Amino acid sequence: MKALWAPWRIDYILGPKEKECIFCTLPSQGSDRDNLILHRGKSCYIIMNKYPYNNGHLMVVPYFHTSSFDGLSDEVLAEMNVLTRFSVDCLKKAFRPEGFNVGINIGKAAGAGIEEHLHAHIVPRWGGDANFMASVGEVRIIVEHIMATYDKLSPIFSS
Repeated sequence: MKALWAPWRIDYILGPKEKECIFCTLPSQGSDRDNLILHRGKSCYIIMNKYPYNNGHLMVVPYFHTSSFDGLSDEVLAEMNVLTRFSVDCLKKAFRPEGFNVGINIGKAAGAGIEEHLHAHIVPRWGGDANFMASVGEVRIIVEHIMATYDKLSPIFSS
């Protein structure tokens, strides 16, 4: 049997769990690089998923705290879509993926990992990335360190 090493996961497993909503607190903490924030819009921001399904897994998050579409104005919903399109365009430039999964999970039953704050996922996909490792071994292979991915994407999002 082969061992797969993912030492960065121990920070999540053993680290303190946030009592407050991370999507509400991260935009006001530290540097954008430290918090993996790639872009700030008027009512939403783009952040890298710290525990991604694939390299380049991004999220578009409204600043307004809600667990569903309730309370989001048409302006916020429009910006979420515009930033989702912008994210796809930037990921195409950086990684040349062959496709994308884009979606919003509303509620725990739908797979929302952070169910208290609505957010959209943008996951770049390549042929063969959903191989036996994920389906049989329940393991994902992330081929690039998250900070290297941030440093690759940041200039593209800034241009």
